[in-house]
Amino acid sequence: MRQPIQVLIYPARAVNGDWEYLLLRRTGGRGGFWQGVTGGVEEGEDILEAARREFTEETGLVPVTMHRLDYSYAFPVEDRWRHLYAEGVQEITEHVFVVQVNGRQAPIIDPGEHDQWGWYRLNRALELLTWPENIEALQRCANYLKER
Repeated sequence: MRQPIQVLIYPARAVNGDWEYLLLRRTGGRGGFWQGVTGGVEEGEDILEAARREFTEETGLVPVTMHRLDYSYAFPVEDRWRHLYAEGVQEITEHVFVVQVNGRQAPIIDPGEHDQWGWYRLNRALELLTWPENIEALQRCANYLKER
């Protein structure tokens, strides 16, 4: 059974004095929407370990820094995924991270999960995101990077 805890990671890179964010597009069978790197916390893992693992598994990129933001949110378990969780689990809590990477690295994605990727400046990335919580998370990542 999966734990009802996930991570959302926004990889960021500095390009010509501005930040770009990596977004991945889910395959059509998985919703066809754009998002950051996401994944579940496995049994025996803490949230930071899960974020590191998911980041590496889903992108193949090398992190320079990883920071957990003071922001998380919950969303309901979709009926089609309910069988993955223990009986009675109604929602999943997602914890947000920002990861800085160097240069113009290209991610290596799993075509079973994602069919496109791109590095986008903040305004374009915000336009591509669907879920209000993902938008808020990316805005908070941008604010964190701006304050550093």
